[in-house]
Amino acid sequence: MAGLNKSLLRTLIYIFIINLSAFQLTYSASTEALENYVNGQKVVVFTVATNETDGFLRYRKSCEQHGVKVQVLGMHKQWVGGDLQRFPGGGQKVNLFIEAQEKYKDEPDTIVLFTDSYDVIFLGGLKEIVRKFKDLNCNLVFGAENYIWPDTSLRHSYPKVEGYRFLNSGLYIGYADYVWKALTHKPIANTADDQLFFTKLYLDDEIRKSWKMKLDNEAYVLQNLNGATQDVKVKFLNDASFLHNIKHNTLPSIVHGNGPSTLSLNLLANYLNNYWTEESGCKECDDGTFTLDNVEDEDLPKVLVAIFIEQPTPFLNQFFENILNLDYPKSKIDLFIHNNEIHHFRHVLNFTRDYKEVFRSIEYIVPAIEITEGEARQKGIEYCNVILCDYYLSIDSPSQIENSHLIRSLIEQNRTVIAPMHIKYGRLWSNFWGALNDDNYYARSQDYVSIVRRQRLGVFNVPYISSVYLIHGRILREPHMPSFLDGDRDADMNFCSDLRSRRERRKCLLNNQGDSEVDFCTNLRNRGIFMYVTNREIFGHLVNTEYFETNHLHNDMYEIYNNPKDWERLYLRPDYWDTLNEKTDIESPCPDVYRFPLVSDLYAKQMIEELNAFGEWSNGDNKDPRLNGGYENVPTRDIHMNQIGFEKQWLYLVKTYVAPIQERLYPGYYTKAFAIMNFVVRYKPEEQPFLRPHHDSSTFTLNMALNRHGIDYEGGGCRFLRYNCNITDSTVGQTLIHPGRLTHYHEGLLTTKGTRYIMVSFVDP
Repeated sequence: MAGLNKSLLRTLIYIFIINLSAFQLTYSASTEALENYVNGQKVVVFTVATNETDGFLRYRKSCEQHGVKVQVLGMHKQWVGGDLQRFPGGGQKVNLFIEAQEKYKDEPDTIVLFTDSYDVIFLGGLKEIVRKFKDLNCNLVFGAENYIWPDTSLRHSYPKVEGYRFLNSGLYIGYADYVWKALTHKPIANTADDQLFFTKLYLDDEIRKSWKMKLDNEAYVLQNLNGATQDVKVKFLNDASFLHNIKHNTLPSIVHGNGPSTLSLNLLANYLNNYWTEESGCKECDDGTFTLDNVEDEDLPKVLVAIFIEQPTPFLNQFFENILNLDYPKSKIDLFIHNNEIHHFRHVLNFTRDYKEVFRSIEYIVPAIEITEGEARQKGIEYCNVILCDYYLSIDSPSQIENSHLIRSLIEQNRTVIAPMHIKYGRLWSNFWGALNDDNYYARSQDYVSIVRRQRLGVFNVPYISSVYLIHGRILREPHMPSFLDGDRDADMNFCSDLRSRRERRKCLLNNQGDSEVDFCTNLRNRGIFMYVTNREIFGHLVNTEYFETNHLHNDMYEIYNNPKDWERLYLRPDYWDTLNEKTDIESPCPDVYRFPLVSDLYAKQMIEELNAFGEWSNGDNKDPRLNGGYENVPTRDIHMNQIGFEKQWLYLVKTYVAPIQERLYPGYYTKAFAIMNFVVRYKPEEQPFLRPHHDSSTFTLNMALNRHGIDYEGGGCRFLRYNCNITDSTVGQTLIHPGRLTHYHEGLLTTKGTRYIMVSFVDP
């Protein structure tokens, strides 16, 4: 490729050679090179795998870690052995094994080990496995489990023993001649069940005893997890991790996530084989990664960024700014946008209009009433395939990206599907699940809290991701690509399309669309595709959308307690935080009067616009029906915060951001942060240009400047008569705080030109 750095090119060639070598080693037609020797004794290991799933690659890596050479049977052949996740089957494994094992049938000293692959991990080497096998003093050992499958009627035919009672055919080890006899004791169809095939052999008392056939009832060597997940724990010792069966106090050498325990195996695999340890953290997170640092822009992968706005979302403008700030060439980014909210129509239209020439392309689906979220997400994948994207980055509107290196970081991690961890501030809510319950929904894994709180840093295999994630484009172009659509809902969709009213169709579709991302993650798991979440960097967060109001002019301004961190970034003055430092001097322009920065220019601007959009300014009379008693002694032209639905938000602001400063300035007094009178005053020369001297009905008063002296208005200010002290130069967002009663008799000075706006609050009346 033009401009590709030579060192990077060499690295890519090296990775290709390593993978090619592994391919040749694993699938070599010559089995002699794939035989193992332990103290001079031949040990042959077999597995069956027809596809290189993520589970198989994990299995192969565990073999390499422990120096185990494996003969892989059936790779790239058609699987006709049935759906083993849900139904009996697997006879094809036996028939493939018979063909490969025949050459060893007359070698009674050779040890043969068979394992499944997609859901199996080696935890120890063959020296350990052979020693343990010989400790069991038998000729053929099968792994054992708690559940009987597939014929439960055979339960009572099993010998009664302590430990795991029933045979599992995913792991077994024995001398070659006995393994051969077991494989060929009778024919088996490819579609027949291999576990039942071996079970009936084992239940023959005469054969079992004469052959010295056993089950590994205590998981001394072979650990099956189905029905035993509560019995095993990952232990850490001396910067190493290992699997401990706490029920039988054994350390299994091979673990099998059979049946529904596959997800439990994925969880354990986040730590086993020293992937993550307590001393070193994630020791294997960089395995297989690469860097894009030296790649020229024109040679970078092409990324489709798919944006989904499926609900009213606060801070959407900031969301789009974060997309623009991504540190990745816009010439390598295509955008797909689905907006399902009329409320955000203008936001999206402005963005697409202003930046349509910046990105490589923009595909925008406007708010539509006859398309479900799942269908929209599916269209995003289809568009990715149309433009032949290298990666597909899906981002939901509640995901605020704080890390501009997001795309590069995720690509460099080199996982098929990976999500950057996003959480809701102050909560354990995140964009991944550590485990699933029986209904395929959220369950808390034992490590979930540690990952969310970033007490454990790494890249973790998880069963569900959402909101923001990167998918390698390769899997989206495979013949049976994962789908966001559940085929079982087709009838519901057809029914909805037949309804006459558009409103009825919309309601029907929403009621039947379910959770498209749950469907998608289920489809990924069913295809053996692992999903990862990384918290190695802080990538961003999720905004709360539950209580977002859309009936105001500036709705984000009202999010002060729903999304305080996002609100702070927009609406607090950056220098506000300095005032919390005890070493920072706070200005005192008059005795016991202090001035400090509080809100941003944006807050002030939007507050004025919100008030003028409401428009119901008082007439400045003493009669005021808004007050208890209906009388105002010192009237102003104003609008109260409760009139625009902002009073709770304002009082939260006082309690959260003003109270700490008040307690510093007036030590010994702790505010209740309660106020009845919270209002914005408007001064105009032709309307009400000043305010006569008065005391405030408060313990302390806040007086905040909302617009610019000398630009938006002239004159104005506040005079404290007792001290003959004038304050006329407050900048936007600066706030005066002063005692309200007795000492600080004050007046509003004459506004001579323009319009002056101030926010006033009588705190603790």
